[in-house]
Amino acid sequence: MSAHTWNAELYDARHGFVASLGTGLLDLLGARPGERVLDAGCGTGDLAGRLAASGADVVGVDASPDMIDRARERFPDLDLRVADLRDLGPIDGFDAVLSNAVLHWIPEADAAAASLAGALRPGGRLVAELGGRGNIAAIDGAARALRAHEGLDAPASPWYFPGIAGYAAVLERAGFEVTGAWLFDRPTRLSGDDGLAAWVRMFGAHLLAGVADTEAFLSALDARLRPELHRDGSWWADYRRLRVTAVRC
Repeated sequence: MSAHTWNAELYDARHGFVASLGTGLLDLLGARPGERVLDAGCGTGDLAGRLAASGADVVGVDASPDMIDRARERFPDLDLRVADLRDLGPIDGFDAVLSNAVLHWIPEADAAAASLAGALRPGGRLVAELGGRGNIAAIDGAARALRAHEGLDAPASPWYFPGIAGYAAVLERAGFEVTGAWLFDRPTRLSGDDGLAAWVRMFGAHLLAGVADTEAFLSALDARLRPELHRDGSWWADYRRLRVTAVRC
């Protein structure tokens, strides 16, 4: 799993759109009161809290201790645990798994899918959304081109952005039957005139590795991307999302 370090308070303050844009997954999941639901990659707890408020019996897991600490502060009554989605261990028997904006941080997709399948009872359902093929291509491409211009090596990517067919195959190998899949553009507004820089600092720290003057680099990146991604007074990240529903066989 990615060794990305998370600033949980900054995540809530500047990037709350991650959870808010995932609320549509709750309708797809349709959790019923009393159902056991695993929020796989719960972050700071927003969706787990909504699930619990609907009457579901929720367990939230995240690989980041900082995210779990923040979630426990916000939702002290929830069952929230630090766990690696590639190997959840003795977590099983769930009726449903929800995962929002986390699986693209796990290049070991087969291991993660097998682990999620293992958490479900037979017939249990999965609803997940992750970055899809072409996600943030403009931001990533411009940052890499700028690094090359400055004589810096290309950084290893922590991301996994699959297409529909490739990810359906991953789920099927893990023992799921895929019941729905959608790949779609989702231009996402970033708050503040420094929205692009804040996004790169939070989610694309690898793009800054080895940069001697981070502020100058981000200023140059701003200039490269402003004609394409800045409009109506705001920065817009060129998100593409892959949404899937599946049932464990």
